This record gives sequence, structure tokens and C-alpha cells, in this order.
Amino acid sequence: MGVAKGHPMKLPRRQLLKLAAGVAALPAVARVAWVQTYPTHTIRLVVPFPPGGVFDAIGRSLAEKMRPTLGSVVVENIGGGGSSLGAAAVARARPDGYTILLGGTQSHIIEAVMKSRPQYNPVKDLDPIVNVATTTFAIAVHPAVPVHNLKELVVYAKANAGKVSFGSAGAGTLNHLTGESLKMLAGLPDLTHVPYRGAGPALTDLISGQIPMIIPAMTGQVLEFHKAGKLRILAVVSPSPLIGVPELPTAVEQGFPSLVAQQFIGLLAPAGTPNAIINQITQATHVALTDREYLQTLIESGLEPDLDSSPEKFRRSLEDDIARWTPIVNAIGLKLD
Repeated sequence: MGVAKGHPMKLPRRQLLKLAAGVAALPAVARVAWVQTYPTHTIRLVVPFPPGGVFDAIGRSLAEKMRPTLGSVVVENIGGGGSSLGAAAVARARPDGYTILLGGTQSHIIEAVMKSRPQYNPVKDLDPIVNVATTTFAIAVHPAVPVHNLKELVVYAKANAGKVSFGSAGAGTLNHLTGESLKMLAGLPDLTHVPYRGAGPALTDLISGQIPMIIPAMTGQVLEFHKAGKLRILAVVSPSPLIGVPELPTAVEQGFPSLVAQQFIGLLAPAGTPNAIINQITQATHVALTDREYLQTLIESGLEPDLDSSPEKFRRSLEDDIARWTPIVNAIGLKLD
């Protein structure tokens, strides 16, 4: 990546960090005007998964960093349906800026591609505000599983056909789809999927030895468990090494060039939310992302902060993701209703 390990803030983010500095330099008068006109009471930030996963980790830290510009931002976890329940609650809320969603690729794919009777139309019922970060996923096992890379995992799973399972954050999540992609690419039809209501419960069961393998989104917690020997990360499915933890091997490097999965995680509002409010939340998010300590934490957790996002860029990214994942979902034959 052109940067020495241990210095993730000098990795290829200079242009974006320069942009962030520009946002931070906005006149104080402008920031005061935001608070005077919007909001006048608490903003509800819906996280569509239980505590313990990447959405919750991003949502809680972001809510804290947005308070200086937006006032009180309260996180509400509404898990279930692989993000559907929480996202549907926001899609049905009043478009006044006081109920927003931390969603993105996941909340769009599951309703747009996997359901014949969706609870909401992600393209028409939710207005993109701003992408916060791009995440990827890890393939991890309990330390008792005698494998240390993907090739060893494939050999082990084939030798124990029908006895190896993987947990995910829920049926239809990108964690699940990553597992299904691994099954197809490695020829492991007997690798059983165990869906949970979120990554937090799946991690708990892995560490306690209830399941041998999980595919979680990368978070600081997952990395800490890996470093502490409570789980073993075999690979990450990013297209290239993570800028914050480049020592983690990728699936691409281990002979699986097509095993790549990433997702956008950002803010969305009920359709019809005034543009002025959308723009204020966008600017408040950019200001939050100028906090160097916050950026460092995100990067070292395996995330890639997006400092150059806008409502239109976020919308295009989500539309591209729907187009990318549709043939994969159809090939798997996955339907959730």
C-alpha cells in the first residue's frame, strides 16, 4: 500500500483527510445556524441489528461525534430480518429528519433482491444521506478448529462433511452471502449456515464453542478476539489488504480471487426528507469524521472511512451494489419469503 505498518493514518487517505480538514474549517457561524434551525429535539438513529456488530460499533461512536453539531442523537437497536425490521421502521417514519437509519448495502440488497413481498422499497422509500465507511468480512474459526488458512479449512470441511457450520448475522445478510460464495468456490455444499439475529450473538456462540466458524464484518471487537486467541481469522474478503491491519491475509492472496465482498454503511432517511436537512446531516457527518482519533479507531478496526461521500454518490453506490449482488443471489436461489 506504500506505507509502513503501524501508521495507518498515512496510508492512501491524504486527499480525503485534506477534504476533512476543509470541512472542519467551516465557519463557526454556519455550525451555529445548523443547531438553530435543525434539530430542535432528539434525533433517533436506528441501528437495524442487535448490539455487538459492525453497525452498532459505527452507530454508537458516530452518534457521539455528531452531538456537537446535531445535539442529542440516540441509538435505537431494532434487530431482525437481516436489517429489514429496523430499516422498515425508518422507511415508515415521518420524513422530518428526526428518525434516520444506519443502513446501506445490506438494507438495500435484502429487500430489493431477496424478497418477492418486500416490507419497503429501498430505492423509493429511503433517501441516501451519506456513506460513513466501507467494511469487509472475515472468515474466522474457533481456536480448537485445526486450520490456519483457507486451504486447510477446505480440506478439513471436506473431511468432516456435514459436521462443519458457519454462523452469520442473519439469513440474507452479506455475511451469509459471503459464506455461500465460499461454499460455491471451494466446493463445500455441506457447509451448513446457522443464522443469528446479529453478529454479536454469533460471536458469543463461536467463542463459547457452540459453533466452529463465523463470517463477521470486521470490527475492533473481532480483531481483539483474534489477537487474544479467542478466535482465529483465516482471511478477510477485501480486494486488497486492509489499510489498518495489512497483516491479515486476504482470500484473494490465498487462491480465491473471486471471494471478495464489501459493503457500504451510511445514513439514510425516510423518502421526502427536505434537502436542507439531508445536507445538514451530511455536513455534520463530515465534521464528525474530521476527528483524527475517531478516524484512527475506524481504520485500525478494519474499516475504511468515507470522507468524500454525498447523497448522490451514496445513491449510485447502493444502486451499483444491487446490480452486483442480484446475479449472485439468483445463482444461490436465495429467497426470504
